[in-house]
Amino acid sequence: MTHIKRFFWLFLLALSGLWWWTDTTAWAELPHFFAWRAVLMQVSGVLGMGVMSVAMVLAVRPVWFESTLGGLDKMYRLHKWLGIAGLVLAIGHWLLAQGTKWAVGWGWLARPARGPRPVLPEGSLQQWLVTQRGLAEGVGEWAFYAAVLLMTLALLKRFPYRHFFKTHHLIAVAYLALVWHSVVLLTFDYWRSPLGAVMAVLLLSGTVAAMLVLFGRVATRRQLVGEVVGVRQHRLLKVLAIDIQFQGRWAGHEPGQFAFVTLHADEGAHPYTISSDWRNDGCLTFIIKALGDYTRTLAHRTRVGDVVKVEGPYGRFNFQGTQPRQIWVGAGIGITPFVARMKALAKAPDGKAIDLFHTTAVWDPHVMELLAKDASDARVALHALWDERDGLLTAQRITRQVPDWRDADVWFCGPSAFSHALKKDLMAMGLSAARFHQELFEMR
Repeated sequence: MTHIKRFFWLFLLALSGLWWWTDTTAWAELPHFFAWRAVLMQVSGVLGMGVMSVAMVLAVRPVWFESTLGGLDKMYRLHKWLGIAGLVLAIGHWLLAQGTKWAVGWGWLARPARGPRPVLPEGSLQQWLVTQRGLAEGVGEWAFYAAVLLMTLALLKRFPYRHFFKTHHLIAVAYLALVWHSVVLLTFDYWRSPLGAVMAVLLLSGTVAAMLVLFGRVATRRQLVGEVVGVRQHRLLKVLAIDIQFQGRWAGHEPGQFAFVTLHADEGAHPYTISSDWRNDGCLTFIIKALGDYTRTLAHRTRVGDVVKVEGPYGRFNFQGTQPRQIWVGAGIGITPFVARMKALAKAPDGKAIDLFHTTAVWDPHVMELLAKDASDARVALHALWDERDGLLTAQRITRQVPDWRDADVWFCGPSAFSHALKKDLMAMGLSAARFHQELFEMR
């Protein structure tokens, strides 16, 4: 989280500072509200298109950013923050444009008399851009309405994923219209400055990303087609284990990573943690919990022989760290990355002392036997807790059972509310925030 917070604020501050340095307006001499409005329209447009451009680039899942930002899950969280910031800035920009017109129409404001317009060189680019202002304003207004609607739908968790999957890519169309709006209406002198160069890079990068989204070319080199070769149900846990055999060569993965899996074209790709270690045999296993409308149907819709598409791997939940001890906490279906890691450790131990705390609301004896075997093979100390029998898992309980917890890295996978509470309590007891690792498994 620290990486993406730092990036978010540094980007906004850097772009704001560059605009401030570029704009030579004598602030104290601005004569009236409309002069201030013109300046504020420019800065809100620059910042709004800046954050939207970065958000569009992140939408194509550039894997080279993972090491910098802490994984694709963090990149998606940053994408969401940038989208919200872009929405707020766009609303402010629109209010400056339309609200002022309303105020004039209602008699609240009076437009100042316009002076003579500067004479522009005949046939120049600047003159041509001036002739496009009316069209650019109209296009920008309707693109704004579309973007607001689509961003709002993306933020509504009740909006079904299958519809979100089909509509969210349309933001790319609105973005391209806003690029045209920005190129025409940005103060022409800005283009001759470093700000203009930065905006050109941002808008061009965002445009390329938008085209990749619209033409379905996102991460195509990281996609493989496979076939379902095994389906196993754990009915008590409402969990489905799906084995997939690839038709091409899977490049490999680290335990703890995840992939986007398209089991049914009408639903689109969903992110699932890879629950098997890499054996170089072209086979992966995903363990999926029936948590939503779609995942509840998988047991009935998924059959051996089904053709699936897998994209990945992604994520930095890779159990790397300098501490000699690790504490793992897997709550419910959050146990899956730890299963993959234990299978890998059984073949190649890393010498770390590891305690695994698994807490579950439903006790399945068969699954617990499998988990205990994996832990034994990997020489991991397993602490299995059944909520009904053992009560809730707390930071105090963990530190009592692992006396040297101060020398440990903590790896957590489970519900976000549980992670916030556990991290807060462990930090209050002295754990460094940098040693608490988790995935932000919310992709919208």
